[in-house]
Amino acid sequence: MTTTYNFADRPVLILGSGYVGNAVGQALASVGARVTTLTRNSERAQEASAFAEKVVQCDLDASDWHDQVDLRQDFVLNCVSSAGNGMDGYRKSYLGGMESIITWARRATVGTFVYTSATSVYPQSDGELVTEIDVPAELSASGGLLRESEQLAQSATGCWDRAFILRLGAIYGPTRHHLLDALKRGETTFAGSGDFILNYIHCEDIVAAILAAFASADSSGGVFNVVDGAYPTKREVVEWLAEQVSAEKPVFDPNAATRRGAARTNATGSLPHRRVSNERLRSELGWAPIYTDYRAGYAALI
Repeated sequence: MTTTYNFADRPVLILGSGYVGNAVGQALASVGARVTTLTRNSERAQEASAFAEKVVQCDLDASDWHDQVDLRQDFVLNCVSSAGNGMDGYRKSYLGGMESIITWARRATVGTFVYTSATSVYPQSDGELVTEIDVPAELSASGGLLRESEQLAQSATGCWDRAFILRLGAIYGPTRHHLLDALKRGETTFAGSGDFILNYIHCEDIVAAILAAFASADSSGGVFNVVDGAYPTKREVVEWLAEQVSAEKPVFDPNAATRRGAARTNATGSLPHRRVSNERLRSELGWAPIYTDYRAGYAALI
């Protein structure tokens, strides 16, 4: 991807150099930014060393990294993922991690801060269109922790000039396409009815949204949804993919449960079924998806 903004020689700190973080780091390093990354994973650290000036291997919720990174950062990205181990992992990564960032930032100088949250904060299940303001009080345990971490970032007065909360949809892209992989393995039965809406977003379009937030001259920050806006059902996606790879037509089993599905249930135990709006991201930051729907995105992967 390309950008007209000049990131050359600008210091950038990426906290959580995983799938998204390393993609952002590569994009920024390619246009001359001075990138520092943090990760707890040795394999991801090795990947980051190919483009980052400095790689710190440490848990985000620890304080060890505070003295290992420069205290002046024009841009800081928190895109940490869960540390695993259920809700304890969520608390460690999202709440503990954000608290650690704020502690560090109180003695640092930070320009723009971006936090990648998730559209799982929207538990709606009636197929309605939701915007950034449609987060109800009652959330699932994981959604509640994400919302709490968002609020920590938004209320951290004096820690950064402005903060963006980017709520990412279901991420896919190179090396991350579990439905396609399942079909290629010969799987024919998928859990659920298949009729709930997927709010997809390609990794390249996430990178573009993060760079748009960093580069925006007029925005004071805020919350933005990052989805492609196509709103297919899971059945539509899986059946189309099966046709592309000449796989047997898939069937859906409403009685089957999967770890992935269970993790996304809302406070009432049902799967979220809603269309997440990307209009604010388009209108305020001038972003538009490179991959306008799953067909465009998956066509480049098949």
